[in-house]
Amino acid sequence: MKPEAISRRDWVAGAAATAMGVGLPWPTAAEAAKPSKSKSVAAVITAYEKGLHADVLLGKILEGWQQDGGAGPALKLASMYVEQFTGNDMARAIAKKYGVPLFETIEDAVTVGSERIPVDGVISIGEHGNYPWNEKQQHLYPRRRFFEAITDTFKKYGRVVPVFSDKHLGPEWTDAKWMYDRANALKVPFMAGSSMTVGYRVPDISVPMGCEIESAVGIGYSGLDIYASHALEFYQCHVERRRGAESGVTSVQCLQGKAMWEALDDGRIPQSVFAAALAQIPHQHDAMRQESQAALFLFQYVDGLLGALFMFPQTAAGTSVALKLKGQSQVLATRFDERTEPQHPHFAYLLKGIERMFHTGRPSYPVERTLLTSGILDRALTSRIRQHEKLLTPELAISYQPVDYPHAPRLDLNGDPTAG
Repeated sequence: MKPEAISRRDWVAGAAATAMGVGLPWPTAAEAAKPSKSKSVAAVITAYEKGLHADVLLGKILEGWQQDGGAGPALKLASMYVEQFTGNDMARAIAKKYGVPLFETIEDAVTVGSERIPVDGVISIGEHGNYPWNEKQQHLYPRRRFFEAITDTFKKYGRVVPVFSDKHLGPEWTDAKWMYDRANALKVPFMAGSSMTVGYRVPDISVPMGCEIESAVGIGYSGLDIYASHALEFYQCHVERRRGAESGVTSVQCLQGKAMWEALDDGRIPQSVFAAALAQIPHQHDAMRQESQAALFLFQYVDGLLGALFMFPQTAAGTSVALKLKGQSQVLATRFDERTEPQHPHFAYLLKGIERMFHTGRPSYPVERTLLTSGILDRALTSRIRQHEKLLTPELAISYQPVDYPHAPRLDLNGDPTAG
């Protein structure tokens, strides 16, 4: 059965809570429910092609939630900085069509070529384009460099506005932590992360806030850097709802080959929970144990929960999570429903959260979730190249208060059909 869409007022009321996100309180229902005119946005991006993150986020500002000229967010794109103009570039044509100025520096984009900061928010999309890889197979997108230039502009002109940084922070831990610390120091309302935390789920399970989770298993696919970031955020947005969460993790280890399957066969990871997660996605069951690129990320939470994310780059085709709650015999399991039409609608729900922050001046949900998952991913990839060493991670004792923020289709997009 399809869940009923909640009202905007109920959505905001449910999300309003005390939080540690960059030292700012969550907006009240009254604040966020007030009608207001469009807020102006500067965009700092690596590349703009059809279907890339720049297209499915900024395109919805320019052309509506479904990118068909219909209703859209109360946002206006004021400027763009594009670092790489590819052979399939759309930025120049889009800028000309909608009268959006392109600037050669990030400072000029944030100031819209003036001597002040006239925009109400900045969207930084450090994803896609031609950038190097390191020895851990992390794609070194310039997210820290983008954020540093954006916030240097804030300091120069004496005004701070909210910033959204697409996908995981960093991607290297030192850069992720630097970005978080800079946001805190300058009191920048800051959000980041994956669209998977707010997108469609099948089935649409209910994980109560404050529940007791006995075990949880996640499954992901594709590259260990590019898609494990999504899988970790999908996993974390479920397990953070447990009682007393979140206080971070104390250790991280990447296992592969025989050792990864021993963790399942010896009972450290409940086979029933793994099976429930696996059943949610297409997979090649008979070939999974022979996949050379498969990996298991094990991470020990401060409160005792053992985190487990299996990555199957070649033999699975989806992202899922399964949870065993205390007192319930049935394992809860769901998958991320990666719909492509209309125009990758999960990005509409991500943009809704960004829009809300730009209008209220406060994050819609904690950036600490993305900081934690960014750290787990970096440490897992570090463990992988250190002969699968178990790494102690006192730096990942990251505490935050989760927010009961809704996901599609419970989040109303002002009556747009993508909400159903």
